[in-house]
Amino acid sequence: MSRVLFLDMAEGDVVARCLTEKVGVSAIERLPNGGTRLVCMSRDGAATMNHKLKKHLIAGNVVRAAYRPASPLW
Repeated sequence: MSRVLFLDMAEGDVVARCLTEKVGVSAIERLPNGGTRLVCMSRDGAATMNHKLKKHLIAGNVVRAAYRPASPLW
């Protein structure tokens, strides 16, 4: 199972749920079309969040914003 989840929730709500479930967050980012990309610290944490937030999962392809510059900064 992947550690990545795409959720139809606000970023703050996702962080709050992770704190409630005691799941470590490796990375989190807003998606351009709405929603949040969550990367959990472990596969077990991702499985927990997948189970708890099943109704908020985004199905299908998800568009992400560019995370790093296209060209080097130096």
